[in-house]
Amino acid sequence: MDFGVVLQTDPPARDVVRLMTSAEEQGFRYGWTFDSCVLWQEPFVIYSQILASTRSMVVGPMVTNPSTRDWSVTASLFATLNDMFGNRTVCGIGRGDSARRVIGQKPASLSVLRESMHVIRELAEGREVDHHGAPVRIPWVRDGRLEVWMAAYGPKALRMVGEHADGFILQTADPAITRWTIESVRAAARDAGRDPGGITMCVAAPAYVGDDLAHQRDQLRWFGGMVGNHVADLVARYGESGPVPRELTDYIRGREGYDYAHHGKAGNPSTDFVPDEIVDRFCLLGPASAHVDRLTELAELGVDQFAIYLMHDAKEQTLAAYGNEIIPKLTA
Repeated sequence: MDFGVVLQTDPPARDVVRLMTSAEEQGFRYGWTFDSCVLWQEPFVIYSQILASTRSMVVGPMVTNPSTRDWSVTASLFATLNDMFGNRTVCGIGRGDSARRVIGQKPASLSVLRESMHVIRELAEGREVDHHGAPVRIPWVRDGRLEVWMAAYGPKALRMVGEHADGFILQTADPAITRWTIESVRAAARDAGRDPGGITMCVAAPAYVGDDLAHQRDQLRWFGGMVGNHVADLVARYGESGPVPRELTDYIRGREGYDYAHHGKAGNPSTDFVPDEIVDRFCLLGPASAHVDRLTELAELGVDQFAIYLMHDAKEQTLAAYGNEIIPKLTA
């Protein structure tokens, strides 16, 4: 199993670079950031500094979207970084949540997302593609490589991952949901004539190593609220008795709204509806041994990478615990 770390690009950017450098030293191979350039600083500027400060870390957004930037801009950003640092980027992408909603816009449709994935990959790898009705190619790309990993929860999005994406990003560490989503992606890949084993499966969730479970739950409750934004869209589309597992949908019944000013932050007041049970299922808490047990279970379900959302008050301690006690046991 590979390991990644997910950070918000809060100022000062040098702290983001420092934490990513420390993460690589602890055995993390991937460095991810949020991509919501009103709430946080522009990530692609910071990626260049992370890549310059690390040896082999692969960086990318978790996740970007089709609507913040023109697809040619997104492709050129990735291609430029790859040309400078040797194909060390990955494009995590979804329909868009905070980046779109904070500027009064809705997430993109799945059809727009599908087309954007194709155009971004083709341009970043130096091939010609039709874009805005015109043939476009980035002429300076040489030996470019960009994998596109798609974030998804619902049946239609999961099917699209299996049909078109290089990787799948699931933003929860719940084993039951992991099993259902991975099986859905693999089935879609087989139906499309693709090799399911060629799609990288990435689970992303907060992790906090320690013994004070009550404090850890309070620090990570924000994640249930973040996931709840996507689940609310699924319930609106499919209904409470639809094909989405109840493990993912039941808990949002008490959800009354969401303030993006506190998005992804410990103590988010919009997440009081999230019960302890959801925090325990969606996140990794407790001592290092508990993390090893859950990660072993996820690996058996087919997870190739676990990416840690590191938004709590013990960032350095958790990175060190993973480097010393957890990653060695999962990568042996």
